[in-house]
Amino acid sequence: MTLHSMWEPFPTLQNDLTKTLAIMENSLHIKNKDVEQAIIEMIRAGGKLLRPAYQILFAQFGTEKDENKILALAAAIEMLHTATLIHDDIVDDSDLRRNLPTVRARFGNATAVYAGDYLFVACFRIMADYATSMKSLQMNSRSMEKILAGELGQMDKHYYTEVTVEDYLENISGKTAELFALSCAIGAFESGSTKMFAKKASEIGHDIGMAFQILDDILDYSQDRNAIGKPVLEDVRQGIYSLPLLYALEQNPTALKPLLAKKEQMTPDEALAVLHIVEETKGVERAQKLATKYTDDALKAIQKLPNHPDGVKETLLEITKLILHREN
Repeated sequence: MTLHSMWEPFPTLQNDLTKTLAIMENSLHIKNKDVEQAIIEMIRAGGKLLRPAYQILFAQFGTEKDENKILALAAAIEMLHTATLIHDDIVDDSDLRRNLPTVRARFGNATAVYAGDYLFVACFRIMADYATSMKSLQMNSRSMEKILAGELGQMDKHYYTEVTVEDYLENISGKTAELFALSCAIGAFESGSTKMFAKKASEIGHDIGMAFQILDDILDYSQDRNAIGKPVLEDVRQGIYSLPLLYALEQNPTALKPLLAKKEQMTPDEALAVLHIVEETKGVERAQKLATKYTDDALKAIQKLPNHPDGVKETLLEITKLILHREN
């Protein structure tokens, strides 16, 4: 099972993540082979496995070193993440993810729905088997509620040109940052760290997730289809208005709103005009500045973590810099 090349400089973590993927596949017990195959293909689709990686790393700070438990909970977190991706692609009618056909495109919406639902169930089954207290299950369920709230908030604002920067930040806090926060917190809490340390881990994960999503949204305005696995300005055509565009709307609504009113009928030339306005109003630069703030906050907080004999803090710093100073 091949992992993303970013893990090659971290052989111990690479090995743990390979085991995490194996746990995910071995936990599948589905009679419907279409659903099972859909999930297996999604698991093997080449995701970076960032959330389980952060969970595994924060688990190293605790007093309890139960490898089976750590990796099982990492698998549960990645199952939850994979389920949200499958459901996202259904809602967005997306045909591509990571330059590969989505589950819905390959197997149809019905199979995709059941695949996502099964992964939610599998996530909670593993959590129930390995979590040492109801606290972790409560954290997981509350996080799922926040993730759903973020997704619904985004869906409610489709093609809505009055959406604010504050609305956007609230939505991505649930949609993306919450799962990073949960990964770090569960890793810390379930390995015997204090509640205070788990809370700090959660805050670090939240800042990482906010920066990660803003940078991901910036790519829609700065990279080509092959770099990010979807057409440039695809989010705009789907009525998803992210931070660079929102900053541009603040500066030049008169020029932008007629173009956005075309919705999914927007032509390539009109999309290019939107892109030029975002560039002229420095929407990308302003979004990058906010992403940098979240990144700096996360890195400063990681620097304050206790030193670890296995260099875990240094690994956290390296990985966070790697994913938050990226071009794809």
